[in-house]
Amino acid sequence: MQVRDKINYMIEEKNMSKTDFAEKLLALEPKLNSTGKLPSLSTVYGYLNGRREIKIELIPYIAEVLDIKEQELFEFDIEYATEFNYVMSKEVREIISLLQFVPAAKIIELKDNLTKFKELASEDLV
Repeated sequence: MQVRDKINYMIEEKNMSKTDFAEKLLALEPKLNSTGKLPSLSTVYGYLNGRREIKIELIPYIAEVLDIKEQELFEFDIEYATEFNYVMSKEVREIISLLQFVPAAKIIELKDNLTKFKELASEDLV
């Protein structure tokens, strides 16, 4: 996963449109080192769509718009590693946060059921 993928993921997770993101980014007036000027709206869309490389000097501004720490843009743990988790991670985190309310016996039952799903998926691959 590339940084732009993580940015797009965070935009979606925060229920923000790319237009809203771009407008908020430009409102912070980030200047590019190469030109000393603000990037254009189309340049920002180019960053998000992968047509342009994101300039490192924009990272603090991007993090501010997304209300995250800069280093979060570079953390690619297993949660973001698969297409399934890329789409479902918000729901997965919601389920995980609810697990604290589940009785221990049901946690064991849930684990057993998930293990069965894993085995079925493994059989499908064979």
